[in-house]
Amino acid sequence: MSARVGMVSLGCAKNRVDGEMMLYTLREAGYELVSDPAMSDVAIINTCGFIEDAKQESIDEILELACLKKEGRIKGIIVTGCLAERYQSEVMKELYEVDAVIGIGANGNIADVVGKVLEGQKEESFPEKTDLSLCGGRVRSTPFYYSYIKIAEGCDNMCTYCAIPMIRGRYRSRPMDDILNEVRDLSEKGVKELILIAQDTSRYGEDISGKPQLAELLTEICKIDTVCHIRVLYCYPERLSDELIDVFAKEDKILKYIDIPLQHCSERILKRMNRHGNREVLSELIRKLRERVKGITIRTTFMTGFPGETEEEFAELSAFVRDMRFERMGCFAYSAEEDTPAARMKEQIDEEVKKHRQEILMEQQQQIMAEIASAKIGKTINVICEGFDRLAECFFGRSAADAPEVDGKVFFITEGKKPKIGDIVRVEITDTVDCDLMGYYRE
Repeated sequence: MSARVGMVSLGCAKNRVDGEMMLYTLREAGYELVSDPAMSDVAIINTCGFIEDAKQESIDEILELACLKKEGRIKGIIVTGCLAERYQSEVMKELYEVDAVIGIGANGNIADVVGKVLEGQKEESFPEKTDLSLCGGRVRSTPFYYSYIKIAEGCDNMCTYCAIPMIRGRYRSRPMDDILNEVRDLSEKGVKELILIAQDTSRYGEDISGKPQLAELLTEICKIDTVCHIRVLYCYPERLSDELIDVFAKEDKILKYIDIPLQHCSERILKRMNRHGNREVLSELIRKLRERVKGITIRTTFMTGFPGETEEEFAELSAFVRDMRFERMGCFAYSAEEDTPAARMKEQIDEEVKKHRQEILMEQQQQIMAEIASAKIGKTINVICEGFDRLAECFFGRSAADAPEVDGKVFFITEGKKPKIGDIVRVEITDTVDCDLMGYYRE
């Protein structure tokens, strides 16, 4: 009987795709894949190391698996992903229960690493980050009706607070033909929602052709007959060209949803972040998007308590959020990451102040989102059915305004034929619960 391997993949969808590619390599090498790492011989923790909370989650997961190893329920623990790449040999020194630590460049060698661990060997491997392949097979871990497609790796934006360029390296676009081949394959297999991801999708192709090619890529994807819906995440505001906005507006297959991480609106703070724009420029961009892409849902993220952020600058950010009325928003308290320029800046803000400002922004955003949700009562929208909630005794799913795992849900009941998971159904909205929608599906 072949050895069993399980994986816990933490952090972002980009890391999930890396994990899926490792699972494919392991399956091709003859290992048995199990969904529960507690039932495996070797458990892999595909870690996140972006901010402090994510690092702690990764460490907690390692320690939980270490308990299973101590009890003799699993034989080995392998740490991969961003935490492994960032801290390398420190991981095994601090967490002696770990048997192998490999950087992202070693992902393609995961089957050999598992074999060594099963033989009782310890392993550390940190090849060049560029050894991480952008192409290859995957064992998808998402439901059958949606899939992430990573179109690039790394980042060249060099935001002063961010460790991603150190962890993931320079920006590398995946060849367009390879992306299009995967899109054809997935859509022919019944995937209805294709979600394009990268650290900055709007930069796609710049390293290959000298200019961004996301608009061209989206246009080519939309030409594929079997493609149903495309969702685009992580577009930077300074690269939202008129050409790209026009593609969003005219292509029916592109969901009218865009994720733009703005981080702040104060020009001084944005400059300290090594980002672009100001309140006026960003307000004009949001106005343009809403004017030219009818019904668009705009998701963004902000950061509170960046070094030097004054009460006046936070008040400006708070007013900007109220004025813009973003359909979706997340907010993070600034986390000082080792070896980043921002961590070395003077005027670091007290932790309680950072979190208090975060809470203020999120409270006012909850009110905005509740009002936006209430305005949908009486309307009929498309919803992709994701399951049945036995406690609430109703079906649930997502609309075009909701990305998986980060946004809200639509709950609905039916008086006729029951939908199947993955069906796209028309739901009449009748009520809201917090910021989620409720309604009826009448066939």
